[in-house]
Amino acid sequence: MLTGKVVVVTGAGGGIGREIALHMARQGARVVVNDIGASLSGEGRDESAAQRVVDEIAGLGAEAIADANSVADSAGAAAIVHTGLERFGRIDCVVNNAGILRDRFFHKMSDEEWDAVIKVHLYGAYFMSRAAAGPMKEQGSGSLIHMTSTSGLIGNLAQANYSAAKLGVVALSKSIALDLEKSGVRSNCIAPFAWSRMVSSIPTDTPEQAMRVEKIKQMTPDKIAPLAVYLASDAAAAVNAQVFTVRNNEIVLMSQPRPLRSVQRSEGWTARSIADHAMPALRASFVPMDRSADVFSWDPV
Repeated sequence: MLTGKVVVVTGAGGGIGREIALHMARQGARVVVNDIGASLSGEGRDESAAQRVVDEIAGLGAEAIADANSVADSAGAAAIVHTGLERFGRIDCVVNNAGILRDRFFHKMSDEEWDAVIKVHLYGAYFMSRAAAGPMKEQGSGSLIHMTSTSGLIGNLAQANYSAAKLGVVALSKSIALDLEKSGVRSNCIAPFAWSRMVSSIPTDTPEQAMRVEKIKQMTPDKIAPLAVYLASDAAAAVNAQVFTVRNNEIVLMSQPRPLRSVQRSEGWTARSIADHAMPALRASFVPMDRSADVFSWDPV
């Protein structure tokens, strides 16, 4: 499905990114495998992480090149895109998958923990998308695929930085889709459920937590890759500005914020009339304080 296309996958040295890169290659794409080889918290560097995946792709008889630039600054993102353009002559798809975690309850979170996560996830998606937008517009085609998370779409404990970044990615994707639609460039999001180092930090202090982790372990990274391949392909030409969740063998189309219910008074509102009328009328439609595990509570199919 991707013969002749060039795909950039960030954070592709392992986990979901690695599986996406391999699947893209199997479907005929030439791949830029980007990974700085950092730890889960974003510390350290190991440029061999990307090269190992390039070697795997070469073993499949496909073409790939390693890149170890960081997505967290505009120069690094521009260099990643330049790697693809210089080696393969074009960029058809960018998968914004790179990520780190610095989990902590928000009132105990340091500025550095906030900044580091926002930089990689939200700034990274922005920098990469902006760097690729020019070449894609010139081609009149392109696909941007952003990894979001139900931690942002629904909510989770001790992940204010990650949740804010991932929900920001959804808004970014929608804006990109609107801005670049006339240029033939699409932008969509995937919220993956899969066992990888990004979720390996989930606590298992209680039987309920341990059971949840065992369920997640059933959902392997290779289950995410087919949807990414599809969204990168011409078969997805009519798919734009959507948010999907992949959960083992399930693909879920997620809702996006829309009006639920409204109340009005022709004379306008006072604080007292809001308390007496508006909130009682609206309360039945309040969105509950769910976490991701509360909404996706059934066993993976």
